[in-house]
Amino acid sequence: MRYEQTITAAATQARAWEALAAVTTWPRWTRSIQDVRPLDGGDLTLGHRFRIRQPGMPTLVWRVSAVRAGESFTWETRSLGVHTSGYHRLATNPDGTTQITIGVDQTGPLAGLLNVLMGGKTRRFLALEAAGLKAASEE
Repeated sequence: MRYEQTITAAATQARAWEALAAVTTWPRWTRSIQDVRPLDGGDLTLGHRFRIRQPGMPTLVWRVSAVRAGESFTWETRSLGVHTSGYHRLATNPDGTTQITIGVDQTGPLAGLLNVLMGGKTRRFLALEAAGLKAASEE
């Protein structure tokens, strides 16, 4: 299953990256995340893990699996029967604004069931996160 949300921010890509990479501040600008706790240091570095608590969801540990500083990062988590990969991408538009793309890919034997149970919440949370990152970038 893939879910994706794209939004445009009236901010530079560098400013959007500042907000995006400061993952421990996310609860300040999105209601979809209640708490982010770094387990290996607060910087967005390959292999670093973050414990994330979201409303109505189990607390999960996400491990950073790819980083392109200033452009994108991906992190992953596993739960019973589902592997989830969350990606965050920034790109500069011709007019100088920044396109923000946030999404998740879910695979595994229980991914379809998770889609039925949580698909709507996943879409809402991605929309909240994209809008929150846009606002944080434009501050």
